Amino acid sequence: MSRNTRAVISVAALRHNLAVAREAAGGARVMAVIKANGYGHGLLRVAHALRHADAFAVTSLEEAIPLREAGFAHPILLLEGPFEPNEIQLVSRYRLDMAVHSDWQISVLQGARLTRPVNVWLKVDSGMHRLGLPLDAVRDAHERLSGLSGVSPHLRMMTHLAEADDPHSGATPRQCRAFADTVAGLRGERSLANSAGLLGWPDTRADWVRPGIMLYGASPFGAGSSLHAPLRPAMTLTTRINAIYQHRAGDAIGYGGTWTCPEDMPVAVAAIGYGDGYPRHAPSGTPVLVNGERVQLIGRVSMDMICLDLRGLSEPAEVGDTVTLWGDGLPAEEVAEHAGTIAYELFCTVTQRVHFQEERDPHGADED
Repeated sequence: MSRNTRAVISVAALRHNLAVAREAAGGARVMAVIKANGYGHGLLRVAHALRHADAFAVTSLEEAIPLREAGFAHPILLLEGPFEPNEIQLVSRYRLDMAVHSDWQISVLQGARLTRPVNVWLKVDSGMHRLGLPLDAVRDAHERLSGLSGVSPHLRMMTHLAEADDPHSGATPRQCRAFADTVAGLRGERSLANSAGLLGWPDTRADWVRPGIMLYGASPFGAGSSLHAPLRPAMTLTTRINAIYQHRAGDAIGYGGTWTCPEDMPVAVAAIGYGDGYPRHAPSGTPVLVNGERVQLIGRVSMDMICLDLRGLSEPAEVGDTVTLWGDGLPAEEVAEHAGTIAYELFCTVTQRVHFQEERDPHGADED
């Protein structure tokens, strides 16, 4: 690994964050959301680390089937349900749970001859207006599904929160009321809370919670929020300094010359760029760690390299020193805020050019 650009995934952090989610959930069961390749951390790696969750949630058959083939017996929910009618047979064969958010999916279930009934989660649009049945269609859909031989009697209902990451928004209480009024009296367990709901809105916990981003150690409320949970970063993205130069006052740094040295100063070049998934739009001033101390990104991010202002370090940096882009000591939410994005995107866009390395649980909990 000549570039030494690595994403170190901490099994211990993943397990710790699941414990935080379970404590916050009270008596609710915890469905770990591991879609999008475990938020970029590795689907099977994350599933093994979080195997004490009560269920898993993914997006597609392409994510669910490898979990089954790897031996996971957990309930596995397809959050968007099947995308095509012929996928219903695979949902049944692999014993998957499926969200039902559209009338066409109910029609497919009505006409399907399945080897075993499927567990259905009826998705209600309580105000996000993305996926979900309209409020006035929910009771009819529940009745239709309840009468089908291909649907398990354990029919559940779910909704998704649009603004739970804003503790001052009135949208979450409105969604909770709309959902509660719509499903009142209907048989089945309920699920509302994502990570932000779980940590910030106790009334959303219901029977099942569906934490996602918090399992990976990032706050759903962003870097500046006063709402904190004792989360640990599961991914630490690092590289090395591969050159240090002494530049003069007035020297322009990088493509376009967007940053100019205000004085004679040392500048490091580190081996990471947008070809590795580091955000190209991260501006000068974005924090980076060199040997655990904060420095600033300067100039434009290149495909393979970034430049760093080395002024202010307690000890001079050297070629080969460790550079941390986010993770241990530098929250991904803070980097994301500078780059005008969210931690979710940072995690999911790390490319396969980066070497992924698993950091085992030092207490041996991964062996239980």
